[in-house]
Amino acid sequence: MRMRKKPNMPQRTERCAAVHITAPEAYRGQWLKKLPGYRQVHLEIGCGKGKFTAETALSLPDTLLIAVERVPEALIIAMERVVRDEIPNVRFIESDASRLPELFAPGEVSRIYINFCDPWPNNGHKKRRLTHENFLRLYREVLAPGGEIHFKTDNRGLFEFSIGELTRGGFELMEVTRDLHRDGPVGVMTDYEAKFCAQGVSINRCVARLKDKSID
Repeated sequence: MRMRKKPNMPQRTERCAAVHITAPEAYRGQWLKKLPGYRQVHLEIGCGKGKFTAETALSLPDTLLIAVERVPEALIIAMERVVRDEIPNVRFIESDASRLPELFAPGEVSRIYINFCDPWPNNGHKKRRLTHENFLRLYREVLAPGGEIHFKTDNRGLFEFSIGELTRGGFELMEVTRDLHRDGPVGVMTDYEAKFCAQGVSINRCVARLKDKSID
């Protein structure tokens, strides 16, 4: 994601300190202990401007939603949205998916959301795709038995690639659709998704449940 530089970033970030986890390694294995009152941990990889983050958290008040975003200009907008709306069950980390095992203990996460990630269409860059087998190994490490990945994209090529990777990677596929909003809007949308839906772009979605953590 490329965004213009935002003004007053240090001051704006400081105002969001209550939801910004600056040393997430210290929370590893203790997220629900350090932030009590929640039943489970959900993780969003690449939260963007936070529309999906905020609305999903509001719909799941018993869930602690940890949103990971590596672009500071997007992260600040997402944090400000959650602070403005006084949503208590969201925390943000400035990081990326490659560090997940450093931030979460094995089995600590019940669900992972991956929405509209970069498709990296060049086949030589496929290892950068967030659904590549290398990333799936990291997700399996932090997911609880029976944990789920909820994946959405407008890119059909990425979706078909991801279906294959997930199937080979120890996940059971459910709720597979290549036109999620065909009969009207379904579920919480991201900012991108709302725009695509208005344009009539088909949205691909699947849920993948972890079935065997023994696969390397």
